[in-house]
Amino acid sequence: MQRLANILQLGVKEMRSLWFDKVLLFFLIWSFSLGLYEAANSQSTELRNASVAVVDEDRSPLSQRLLGALRPPEFLPPKLIGFADVDPGLDAGLYTFTLHVPVNFQRDVLAGKHPAIQLNIDATRMNEAFIGAGYIQNIVTDEVTRFVQGYRGDPPLPIRLATRMQYNPNLNGVWFWGAMELVNQITMLSIILAGAALIREREHGTLEHLLVMPLTPFQIMAAKVWANGLVVLAVATASLTIVVHGALAMPIAGSVSLFLLAAALHLFSTTALGILLATVARSMPQFALLMILVVVPLTMLSGANAPTESMPLAVQTVMLATPTTHFVSLAQAVLFRGAGLDVVWPQLLSNLIIGAAFFAAALARFRRTVALS
Repeated sequence: MQRLANILQLGVKEMRSLWFDKVLLFFLIWSFSLGLYEAANSQSTELRNASVAVVDEDRSPLSQRLLGALRPPEFLPPKLIGFADVDPGLDAGLYTFTLHVPVNFQRDVLAGKHPAIQLNIDATRMNEAFIGAGYIQNIVTDEVTRFVQGYRGDPPLPIRLATRMQYNPNLNGVWFWGAMELVNQITMLSIILAGAALIREREHGTLEHLLVMPLTPFQIMAAKVWANGLVVLAVATASLTIVVHGALAMPIAGSVSLFLLAAALHLFSTTALGILLATVARSMPQFALLMILVVVPLTMLSGANAPTESMPLAVQTVMLATPTTHFVSLAQAVLFRGAGLDVVWPQLLSNLIIGAAFFAAALARFRRTVALS
């Protein structure tokens, strides 16, 4: 009981130290509020207000129908230009897309000659160009097909493909990026807080004071893990409710309690990892460099930015030993698809095992560092 009391009191001391560190406290609050909101909106993959110009040499009802289909919010109202203005407009960055409708386009379509339409794209705007090309291709195909069927009176096709978007009907990328940014912030901030707490103790000379007291390295480390993990968990809970579900209007399909349980296990791993890095680094600048080497791969290769299935097999195998891969998979399953404990228990178990391994490694390294000092 005395050991538990020591761990509890040390943890309270950690939270008081964080409260008086206004810079770190501001960074923590900003990352889970305005920072998360800004990151979710800035990474949206929807096409919005793309500039488009049209060279209409046909001047037919069909070409006018194509112009009318390029409308907001995906596209700005199309501008009619001459063929000689296509290259200068693209070079100057005035248009992302230019559509060239040739002479006699409608006549050739009705005659079954399969005329070509030229679409020029400013591919320096890579993401917008890739998505917009698909939009314009679908628009042209749909409008031409409807025009031909209406003009000839052709019977409809014997089948109709009905596409339904599960979990995200409007393909709103803000929902996805908001949830994944929350996961990334949980990972990054927990490593920073736990590692900075240990380095702060060493730089201020208070670590030696703790060691001369009847405290063990396990008690000191356990206090830092639960205190910093609890702070991040509390702020993440508020962020999930206020920012992700409220400001970003993302519906939460599954159990919030299950997600928070998974977040707690994930924090057990990441706070232990932060302490492990702090035992290697001798100062905050060194710790910041280690953060870049560790956190960037943890977030980039976890599946939060790109599906793990598209990565090389060697990378997939290595990332199975990291807590972020399992936490991202669980978060997507619970928040987006409404999965229950019967589905995500392997990820929970994996995070518990990885956390125990990180904690043991960090404790061994901490004991060795204390002995050398």
